[in-house]
Parts: sequence; structure tokens; C-alpha cells
Amino acid sequence: MPWIKTISKLTIASFMIGAGTMHFANPDFFMKIMPPSLPLHKELVLLSGLCEVVLGLLILIPRFTPMAAWGIVALLIAVFPANLYLYQHQEILPAAPLLHLLRLPLQGVFILWAFWHTRIAASKS
Repeated sequence: MPWIKTISKLTIASFMIGAGTMHFANPDFFMKIMPPSLPLHKELVLLSGLCEVVLGLLILIPRFTPMAAWGIVALLIAVFPANLYLYQHQEILPAAPLLHLLRLPLQGVFILWAFWHTRIAASKS
């Protein structure tokens, strides 16, 4: 089981670092999916991108894995309104309506995936 968790951590870290980097490479896309009710769109896009990169790196460090995993859970919950807004305004990212719909529960899958890493594995004696 430890090798599965290691691969899982490497994979989720890659997703987080990759997604966070995209916030800096293409902030305009992320600003488009921000609900208008939120202030400081650019600042929030850059802050969430920074958080994604930092949490993606921290989850790889065993001492910080549980804290980083909780941070990822919180971040994924915090950005869910943007995914919901994108679903409601599908013209922002033209794709099949089913794909937009599937993105919503996929966020829950990512939350559960991160949650799996919130506990430190029991060491074998």
C-alpha cells in the first residue's frame, strides 16, 4: 500500500503544481470563470495559483503531507463556485454540456483523493 500512496501523492502534486502554474501562464482564462460577485479577480486567481503550487509541493514532504492535504481540500472547496459558474455559463469554455456537468462531481473526487492523504500512515514495527 505505501507505494500506492506515494504514486498518488506524486500524481496529485503534479496536478496541483500544473494547475497552479496555469494560473500564472493564463490568468485571463481563470478570471473569466470567476463569479462576478467575488472581488479582486486577478488577485484571487494569482493567490489560488500560488496556493496550488505551494500545497502541491508540500504534500510531497511527509512531515507536511496531512496539512497540505487539508489545504488542498479547503482550496478545492473554495474554488468550487468558479466551477459552478463555468457550468452555468458554458459559453466561456465551449464543450459538450455533459463534460461541464461531469466537472462538478469530479471536484468531489479530487476532494476525496486529497482527504485520503490527511492521515499519516501507521508505521510498521
